[in-house]
Amino acid sequence: MSAQGSFLSNGSEGNNGEVVIQTHGLTRDFKKLRAVDGLDLTIRKGELFGLIGPDGAGKTTTLRLLAGLLKITEGTATVVGHDLAHKPEAIKPQIGYMAQRFSLYAELSVAENLSFFAELYDVPSAERASRTERLLSFAGLTPFKTRRAEHLSGGMKKKLALACTLIHAPPVLLLDEPTTGVDPVSRREFWDILTELYTAGTTVVVSTPYMDEADRCSRVGLLHQGRLVRCDPPQIIRTQMEGELIELQTEDWRAARTLADDLPGIRQVQTYGESLHLLVDDAEARLPEIAAQLNREGIDVRSLRRTRPRMEEAFIWLVRDQAQQRLR
Repeated sequence: MSAQGSFLSNGSEGNNGEVVIQTHGLTRDFKKLRAVDGLDLTIRKGELFGLIGPDGAGKTTTLRLLAGLLKITEGTATVVGHDLAHKPEAIKPQIGYMAQRFSLYAELSVAENLSFFAELYDVPSAERASRTERLLSFAGLTPFKTRRAEHLSGGMKKKLALACTLIHAPPVLLLDEPTTGVDPVSRREFWDILTELYTAGTTVVVSTPYMDEADRCSRVGLLHQGRLVRCDPPQIIRTQMEGELIELQTEDWRAARTLADDLPGIRQVQTYGESLHLLVDDAEARLPEIAAQLNREGIDVRSLRRTRPRMEEAFIWLVRDQAQQRLR
């Protein structure tokens, strides 16, 4: 373990089964809007837990509730053993909360921002310099410590915000869409940092609208319209789709899409660029049928093969399946 990792983990590594976050029927209303609807969550020490879902799914509201920033309308929630309904302030030293728009001070340098947040979180004076240097190194910001925050790139600002969130060495991190709006390289670097924190034993709860980021989590909770659709490791969620998946690439994907919508045995059609993903009941039987029908319609096929479902496809299927069950 690196020195930075040991420092950030408070000497606690791995998932020991201790429950850190527990909610039962957690609900939050904003006038006529129910943003979080009866949420049941159990998050254990040392997990990298992802709250995954589109905009408006309730991810931000859930994290703000867990950070003690919003009052609970119904239900219960505890974080590190503290009841959020009665003692929300008690959890503040135990968590690091990074909002979508973390309030860095543009006119201060990288090091000065860390110093400010160290004072804000009452970090002992004797430890501030060493913690600052370790976090600068951990986040890859040492060469930029004298640069003003306003002159940092988007990715660097995100990493500085995370470093400021970590300055008081909290055992639990709540990160609200930390990679939104940054370039792919910065996204990867940020997730590398989160993975190191997770490996070191920090409990990380991160929300994201990016389905591909779910695969980096130890477990994910899929949210839709404030409700928990499914909560499992990502590899298990991808197996929840009923049926098999076929990938189709043609010279005319629009015509192929129109044709596929009317073919028997095809349950769903989703478009990815110029590829079509077809959810079928029996791939072995449907592959030759689809190929024959495309040939009869004069549609040239570049590729027609089985494929594994993506997290996005599993999410869409689960949401539709849940909606159908409610209508029954």
